[in-house]
Amino acid sequence: MSSMALMVNGRRRTIEVDPATPLLYVLTDDLQLRGPKFGCGLGQCGACTVLAAGRAIRSCITPVSTVREAQITTLEGLGTVENPHPIQQAFIDEQAAQCGFCLSGVILTAKAFLDQNPKASDAEVQQALSDVLCRCFAHTRMFRAIKRYQEQAV
Repeated sequence: MSSMALMVNGRRRTIEVDPATPLLYVLTDDLQLRGPKFGCGLGQCGACTVLAAGRAIRSCITPVSTVREAQITTLEGLGTVENPHPIQQAFIDEQAAQCGFCLSGVILTAKAFLDQNPKASDAEVQQALSDVLCRCFAHTRMFRAIKRYQEQAV
């Protein structure tokens, strides 16, 4: 066990943890965050996605020691209930969430991709999201929400 400081959602947090522990477990078990979810545990479904230094990563396969210098943002760190981030507001406006299990993957992957490629084509956005799995098949509404966010951001 090591004492480790992390920047999560704009706050410095110090934890006692084995450096090899997956970031997901630190976020959910130690910091009690509920945005990232355990899905497959293999980095294949996207339910555990968070942003590290603005890049979408799979927290279930990322050792916490590899992100100790990065600003980590979870879904709940984007905005608040009173003041949601524009991409969260687009999902609300389009009623794009169903069960919510995939939202960390979809929203954070889309945000990171569009931050780097604000004028991406529909096909490029779909490709960027192709490895985020949704169990409810709400893809059409989610894509409309992402498109709404993209149009507002450009």
